[in-house]
Amino acid sequence: MLNTFWKYLEFEKRYSRHTLASYQNDINQFVRFLESQYQVHNLLKAEHRHIRAWIVALMQEQINPKSINRKIISLRTFYKFAISREGIKQNPTQKIKALKTSKELPQFVQEKEMDNLLSIIEFADDFEGSRDALIMELLYGTGIRLSELLGLKYSDFNMQAKTIRVLGKGNKERIIPFHNKILSRLNSYISHKNKTFSGNGNIALIVSNNGNEAYPMMINRITKKYLNQVTTISKTSPHILRHTFATHLLNKGADLNAVKDLLGHSSLAATQVYTHNSLDKLKKVFDQAHPKA
Repeated sequence: MLNTFWKYLEFEKRYSRHTLASYQNDINQFVRFLESQYQVHNLLKAEHRHIRAWIVALMQEQINPKSINRKIISLRTFYKFAISREGIKQNPTQKIKALKTSKELPQFVQEKEMDNLLSIIEFADDFEGSRDALIMELLYGTGIRLSELLGLKYSDFNMQAKTIRVLGKGNKERIIPFHNKILSRLNSYISHKNKTFSGNGNIALIVSNNGNEAYPMMINRITKKYLNQVTTISKTSPHILRHTFATHLLNKGADLNAVKDLLGHSSLAATQVYTHNSLDKLKKVFDQAHPKA
């Protein structure tokens, strides 16, 4: 049953490897809980009380509420699949409610700090340096997700139109414009890549030092390495550059719907979180400039 579900997520829902791994981890964790605590060895035999007990156990372990909610979503998706494919009549997740979570504003890198990173810091004039520079430019200059970066191919770039074709969540395609600095970084990287890995058949755009496909941990290390040189924010993941991209656009007066489309959000609500950061800046401008403030 689980193997069929994994294939459904991978081939029908077109989930990324990272998302698929998260679902597998969540559900396998619940399977182990069922077996150890209730000697239930079949997911289809799980009851509402079992799931509720698992959530309580996770809370006692002080697991982040957002992580617990993700695990709940994983189970809900599985049981909805089981109802449609296996014909089970009751969904044990039906009365399970998501935990309340505090609304944290997304962290982002200040504009001056990003200018320092991309203008002052010198990237080595070799394969590794040109690759790292391109990664930082792409993440900040287009706001793409980590999974989208890893899925890029050279053929996704339209050099004349200066656009990138990106395959996002749910296999949805979108077109994102890019600026001249990215074009320059891309040309430099491709030149170094071809010299370093002559005849390499890997079609992935971003590759590791040995020519294999890049992987999430590698990109995380690269963003941490360079962001730590210019900022003191606690989070230095690739996603921070996505937050930075959106916040800086809105600070410069970009239309919220346009930012939504650039980010590939399915609803405006997901994009509106960035308006809080922009609103803080507007309030400061108002306090400093308005004669009655």
